[in-house]
Amino acid sequence: MKRIIMLALIALVATGAVVAEGQGERGGEGYPRGALDFVAPGGAGGGWDLTIRTTAKVLKDTGLVQVPMPVRNNPGAGGSVHLASLQEQPEADNIITVYSPPLILTKLAGTTDLNYEDVTPLARLIADYAVFVVKADSQYETLNDVMDALKDDIKSVKIGGVSSAGSMDHLQFLIMAKAAGVKNLQQIDYVAFDDSGAAMVMGGHIDIFSTGLSEVRGLIESGDLRALAQSAPHRVGTGVVGEIETAQEQGIDATFVNWRGLFGPPEMPEYAVEYWRETLAEMVETDEWAAARETNGWDDAYMDGPEFYDFLEEVDGEYRGILDEIGMLAD
Repeated sequence: MKRIIMLALIALVATGAVVAEGQGERGGEGYPRGALDFVAPGGAGGGWDLTIRTTAKVLKDTGLVQVPMPVRNNPGAGGSVHLASLQEQPEADNIITVYSPPLILTKLAGTTDLNYEDVTPLARLIADYAVFVVKADSQYETLNDVMDALKDDIKSVKIGGVSSAGSMDHLQFLIMAKAAGVKNLQQIDYVAFDDSGAAMVMGGHIDIFSTGLSEVRGLIESGDLRALAQSAPHRVGTGVVGEIETAQEQGIDATFVNWRGLFGPPEMPEYAVEYWRETLAEMVETDEWAAARETNGWDDAYMDGPEFYDFLEEVDGEYRGILDEIGMLAD
């Protein structure tokens, strides 16, 4: 009888140990376990796509993350489609996504009711800048040529971008136009495309493509597109890209910074948040990440999660003021 009781106690203890170990794994021990879900909330080849694919590659190449990190695209409505889908997966620990100013702008413009408060900021990584490009044989030689045409006839130039009206690609051009003295900004023709803005400008369907510098770098270098100006406070990049004048150099006193950072779903577990904060802090110090920034013309703009959240609160107020000033703030 004593032997039976002893064996039962051993079995109970062993079972308890297994349960406890399983609970520990579910609570974060050994995280990450299994494939992660890296998501670009825009189309293939865009700035979000490039950023998260580059991040996944550097994490793999440096050995900082040793589980699979497949990247998928979930585009639509300036990132709002994916933002909505994240609300259906609160507390998930395996989803990592990238966002930039549209995370804030789409709500301010009335596209969605969601914004940075509905995700978990992990780290701001880089700063990219806007570039305003035309087809190779365009009549416009400088950004000022475009602004002069708009002053003569506000409907004479058609602007295109891959973000919705009132969001980033639209806003960054309006900021430049306002600084250049263009009036009646709301009357400027702006056309939003899902992911084919470069093709639209090369095909003559729009006159100017407002986009991120890294997104059309290759087309600028190949000569398929010609850059009129970039929105950085200083020239960025090397080679042909490094020769692109800033708007400020052309006498247009304005800049626009396209920050990009990584986020988890709402209410992401604390063990996952801490893991990614620590891992991303290590990643941005690697030679591989420095090489990726140089290749893509990105400025270092790293911010840890809590500081990043404070930054998002600050720029939310700045964007709100800009949209209100040009009459595009949603009620």
